[in-house]
Amino acid sequence: MNPLFPLLFQYNRQLTIALNEVLRPHGLFSAQWSIVYFLHRNGAQSLTQIWQTLSVEAPTVTRTVTRLEKLGWVMRVEGEDRREKIITLTPVAEDKLPAIKAAVGEFEQAAVARLSKEEQAMLYQLVEKMKG
Repeated sequence: MNPLFPLLFQYNRQLTIALNEVLRPHGLFSAQWSIVYFLHRNGAQSLTQIWQTLSVEAPTVTRTVTRLEKLGWVMRVEGEDRREKIITLTPVAEDKLPAIKAAVGEFEQAAVARLSKEEQAMLYQLVEKMKG
């Protein structure tokens, strides 16, 4: 077995736990944040666009969006096709985003603090290369 994979999986888990701690005061978990941030960056999207782009199974995205809707972070609106639902951030979510982005930004800076800018670029390139 390649020792790289247990290391990657373990570090991913550590990052997720730490990010959840950062997001806790804002009432979010990392999976929810990934959808909120995706919508913030890309605007309103269909459920299909969300799960395909984030590479998350459709039922998981549907459950997470339903939870975000109950929390007041997102709302569903009808698409051009009545069967299609478009997910968009609520004004309340937009108001909360600057504080959350600042907290997540600090977390991300701390996570890569031991790496030089060149090492960060190299790591990014290597992960992209592994993805194919």
